[in-house]
Amino acid sequence: MIDIVADMGEGFGSYSIADDSRLLDLVSSANIACGFHAGDPQIMSKTVKQAVEKGVGIGAHPSFPDLVGFGRRKIDATPWEVTTDVLYQLGALSAFTKAHGGKIQHITPHGALGNLVAIDRNYANAVLDAVESFDPKLIILSQPDEFLFAAKERGLKTAAIMFADRSYNDEGRIVSRSEPNAVLHDPEIIVQRCLNMVIEQKVTTITGNKIKVQGNALLLHGDNKGALELAEKIKASLVDAGVEIQGIEKQLFL
Repeated sequence: MIDIVADMGEGFGSYSIADDSRLLDLVSSANIACGFHAGDPQIMSKTVKQAVEKGVGIGAHPSFPDLVGFGRRKIDATPWEVTTDVLYQLGALSAFTKAHGGKIQHITPHGALGNLVAIDRNYANAVLDAVESFDPKLIILSQPDEFLFAAKERGLKTAAIMFADRSYNDEGRIVSRSEPNAVLHDPEIIVQRCLNMVIEQKVTTITGNKIKVQGNALLLHGDNKGALELAEKIKASLVDAGVEIQGIEKQLFL
């Protein structure tokens, strides 16, 4: 059983990155940009509306306030700034989920913020403070990292995520985009690796070693060339192998 999730709503104004409408037909959950690294009121509303209509679980994808850098630049923010920035973004997304009859299912930080919560408890706790004050029932979706560990210590719901097209290091973390070969592009390799991660719970690292990996969700990216066709192949291969596609919320309550 696996949740297929993708980042969405990451356009801005007249600019779009991915075909979210088609991608929503393939996934069971979506991480929706909340306006700080991408997204605007119109895009957020449209993406949320379509997700609700298609029964796709909605996740908040907050980031540092960095539209120019797409949220991938580190900002030296205080814990209070991080907490209030995340609360602001949760509030914005919540307005659209309420308007369209949905709800926020989970939260997973984007870009540099996501990288920092994974290794720094100060950032992790700042985001979790926002979650607890907003809605402690939200699922924390992340790698097995400091963010996930801190959430478990607080008694929050957690789910682990695996990456379809990102390289892993021997410690089980994804390789930084600043490093060579951090992103995989060969469709056959990506499809087989997804099958291995979901069914065998193993992944080959960037150094060629096989390590154990386990998760409730598989993240696909819809902003690369041929991404939709690849997403279709991945989903079809999983289903053919007997894997049930099921949202994380339903998984945790089975």
